[in-house]
Amino acid sequence: MAERLQKILAQAGVASRRAAEQLILEGRVEVDGSIVTQLGSRFDPNQVRICVDGQEIAAEKHVYLLLNKPAGYISTLSDPQGRRLVTELLQDIPERVFPVGRLDFDTEGALILTNDGAFAHSILHPSREIPRTYEALVSGVPGPEALRRLESGLDLEEFRTRPAQVRILRRAAQQCLVEIVIHEGHKRQVRRMFQAIGHRVLHLKRTAYGNLRLGNLRPGRWRRLSPAEFRQLFSAAP
Repeated sequence: MAERLQKILAQAGVASRRAAEQLILEGRVEVDGSIVTQLGSRFDPNQVRICVDGQEIAAEKHVYLLLNKPAGYISTLSDPQGRRLVTELLQDIPERVFPVGRLDFDTEGALILTNDGAFAHSILHPSREIPRTYEALVSGVPGPEALRRLESGLDLEEFRTRPAQVRILRRAAQQCLVEIVIHEGHKRQVRRMFQAIGHRVLHLKRTAYGNLRLGNLRPGRWRRLSPAEFRQLFSAAP
């Protein structure tokens, strides 16, 4: 993905962003053998050779991962309470990655991790409305009117949910499994939505994030996004 040249230099540890701009203005930066002095120039660091004072820089390699997060892990890079972090499941990844958005401590399922800030910002942007698909095991069986409330949107104190897609996957006497697709990611949103219609969530799993589905990926395991998955997820960037 193309980035501003000064940002590439800063991410590679050559200099601060401002100092990198000065290097460019002084004509000390080459891209594929040509000197670049325009600060707005953008390049994909994985596709070009960048040199400063004749020395090639090692551009940061972007990685994009899909993790099947188990319950009992927190989706942050640190935790004052000492709870387990999702990054502890990625011991064999040398790059320092961070979660794109969050899954609650007690929620399982699809979580994207990357070291590409622009990618993360793009797919989290409210204008994207990327669908998040969940399977919620809830107490009782919501009736047609309760399901219509989920589908049309609910007022949850500080915000109103956008219309959701809902279908019951399996029923039992005291509980049922519901698939719900939402298009935003407020804190504990799915649990709060079901609470608002009088049904407590007993277990929650995110089975898909946009076009990315867990498939046979086991809890605690991860895989890299394919180029096609990356392009499809990123293609509608605002």
